[in-house]
Amino acid sequence: MADKQPLIQPDRGQEAISIHLVNRDGFQGWVKKLSASQRAALEAQKFDGSGYQVGIVPDGDSWFAVGGVANPDELSSWCMARLAESLPAGTYRRAEGEPGPALHGWQTAQYVFDRYKQPERPVGPRVLLTKEVKAIDPAIAEAEAVCLVRDLVNTPAEDMGPAALEEQCEALAKKHSATLKVTKGDALEQEYPMVHAVGRAAARHHAPRIMQLSWGKEGDPVLAIVGKGVCFDSGGLDVKSAAGMLLMKKDMGGAAHAIALADLVMGAGLPVRLHLLVPAVENAISGNSFRPGDVLKSRKGLTVEIGNTDAEGRLILGDALQRASEEKPELILDFATLTGAARIALGPDYPALMTREDATAEALIAAGKAHDDEPWRLPLPDAYREWLNSDIADTSNAHANSFAGASVAGLFLDKFVGEGIDWAHFDTFAWRPQAKPGRPKGGDAYGLRAAWHMLRARFGGG
Repeated sequence: MADKQPLIQPDRGQEAISIHLVNRDGFQGWVKKLSASQRAALEAQKFDGSGYQVGIVPDGDSWFAVGGVANPDELSSWCMARLAESLPAGTYRRAEGEPGPALHGWQTAQYVFDRYKQPERPVGPRVLLTKEVKAIDPAIAEAEAVCLVRDLVNTPAEDMGPAALEEQCEALAKKHSATLKVTKGDALEQEYPMVHAVGRAAARHHAPRIMQLSWGKEGDPVLAIVGKGVCFDSGGLDVKSAAGMLLMKKDMGGAAHAIALADLVMGAGLPVRLHLLVPAVENAISGNSFRPGDVLKSRKGLTVEIGNTDAEGRLILGDALQRASEEKPELILDFATLTGAARIALGPDYPALMTREDATAEALIAAGKAHDDEPWRLPLPDAYREWLNSDIADTSNAHANSFAGASVAGLFLDKFVGEGIDWAHFDTFAWRPQAKPGRPKGGDAYGLRAAWHMLRARFGGG
């Protein structure tokens, strides 16, 4: 976040700059209430109420702000984000009504990734007041979760390798008094053979591991959250092109989502027995890289022929999903930057969603629509399962044709989820190629808020 102090605070009548929200349809009627000099100021700024416009209006010795929105009566998460990006440091309140869902974008708009480069002209915090006091803490937690995903994804692989993801999980466990088990070395090879095989070529300080965090009462329903933690993906021996490798620091975006979601679950005290699983590897190239044509053992006992070493994320998820299934969870959610096919189909803004249960898909989509984070469901077609057949192993990790890549990857994961378990898989991009209000270019969360609000509704978290 832009500053440590809360960017959302209770409105107790303290001094603040007013923000008026208007749209194009209502602008002419609203502007008639202003003085001639105020109207001239807005005209000079070419303000007409269009979406995301920001205007400054002089008012005696002070001023107020005006923002263009689609509908002042039905705000979205992003309606006040441009204001938060553009206005000077200070304290603000909406003049007519409360900000409601716009609390989210107000905070995320002030996100700055400054680990390696300080802004040339840093701006202090823009604080927004609200009388909806009960909404403040949940809104802050949700925005912090999104910004955590951004921080983790934006950090280059040298500083966000498997050991750094382990440190994130350690901090999370300490924060919420959870139990953390880390498996690596010889134990990893025995217990999670596919995680070990994918990560074994990396340098020692980026050695593979899997983190398992447990939290909550034993008698509560079990919720498993799994995140793909490929901290850098060279493609392995099926090496990627230079262009294809450029953004591969973000290939641990699924782990970032899973860690952030687990933080929300524990922070809200959701009545669940949580199991967070983060397999963390670097898919590197060296003399002991796993090879095309190799057959790997898996934790489940299935053998997997390697059709492509660049389809490695599904391998580490397979072992993690098997471990999650052993807890007999009521629900498994997994997040992964898994396939280019999902991005070709849906672009960056819509995470691909695959589920076994229609009701789970419907709940996630409804939660996403309500909170401006809509996933798009793709099928898990039985007709395509045969594309993963292998002549020498129980399954292949990649199919030979170029059809339905996201769904076929989902079908591979489905093999490692226990029978009868409700399971949802997010194939998310975790990267924003172009900035939008409240959403700067770089690492970003897609599907996180949809999952979080579905979980709150399902497990009674408020």
